[in-house]
Formats: sequence, C-alpha cells, structure tokens
Amino acid sequence: MPTARNAKGVDILIYNHDASRKLSIQVKALSKRNAVPLGTKHEHFFADFIVVCRYVLKEKPECFILTPDEVRALAVCQERDDKVSFWLPPRAYEAKDYCEAWERIGLGVQNDVAALPPNS
Repeated sequence: MPTARNAKGVDILIYNHDASRKLSIQVKALSKRNAVPLGTKHEHFFADFIVVCRYVLKEKPECFILTPDEVRALAVCQERDDKVSFWLPPRAYEAKDYCEAWERIGLGVQNDVAALPPNS
C-alpha cells in the first residue's frame, strides 16, 4: 500500500496467514545518517511499528525497528522562532536493540505475527 511523500498514516499493512491479525508500519526513509523529523508533535504515531531506513540510496540500506512508545521516549524537542519540532536523533534510533531487529515485527506467513497480543 504505497503512500505519497510524507502522507499521514501508515505506509505498510501486514496480516498473518488467515488475516485474523494485522500490524501497521510507518516508514521513515533517510538518504544518510540524519535525525528523523517527527513534526510538530510526536503523539501522532499510531502504527504498531516505526521503521527507520537510512542509506536508502545505497546497495545495502540499514533499518531500525522501533515502537511508537520508544520513538516518543527517545524524541528530542527543538524550538526555533517560536516553532516547536520533534526529532529522533541517530544516536537514539541506531541502538543495537533496534538495528535490523525484524524479529520484533514477526516471523512471516508460516507463523503468527510474533509481536501481536491475542485478538489484536
């Protein structure tokens, strides 16, 4: 389900083998090691996971898998000219626990989605 550039909402929906459970993913793509812009408020994340992909123009991009609560906890606030913006610094999202941690999302169609509690 591709979305237009910077569209609000989720970018990817995934389902288990019988479509009884689903997960939503919001993707943040970066061409280099930058902070992730989160906008003027960081409460708006409602996807089950946030995937930060950096070096997307290179042969082997790096991906970091975080929950919305983790993103909110790690976000920093910046004020400039009476405007507030939130950012996720590289040192926060590139932690070892998040790097290529695809198992946090699940195991694929042969197994139920590992990260989901029952009846999600």
